[in-house]
Amino acid sequence: MSEEKEMTYSEAIHKASSSITRFPLIPVRGREKRNILYLFYEDMKENPRREVERIMKYLDLSVSDEVVSQIVELTSFKNMKENPMANYSCVPSPVFDQSISPFMRKGEVGDWKNHFTAEQSKLFDEDYEKQMKDVDIPFRTLI
Repeated sequence: MSEEKEMTYSEAIHKASSSITRFPLIPVRGREKRNILYLFYEDMKENPRREVERIMKYLDLSVSDEVVSQIVELTSFKNMKENPMANYSCVPSPVFDQSISPFMRKGEVGDWKNHFTAEQSKLFDEDYEKQMKDVDIPFRTLI
């Protein structure tokens, strides 16, 4: 069995070509007719309490302010990064090798800019625009 040469990040992006998106996109045209709650990392980082309250409203749940505060605290990036059930450190390395890339890195919005070259960013943006042309979800990449 021959051993494959490890690819650079640029080579991996190029090999992925127009398949940069990891998962097939669910058609979201007419999303107002579907019972879907869209959550965005940037919104959760900006105002976690507001987003927890949105989730509660969506699920038609009512809890005390104290419980909401506990949820906000327990689901903070800092706490989740230290929690083996959230950070995947309990997953065996043959399944998920954290030495290659940890599941949870910095938790910073826009950190991808520190890892993509201008060419990689352009390639991603072109593919993203093509994949998302008919989607009316307001994504953002900054706070």
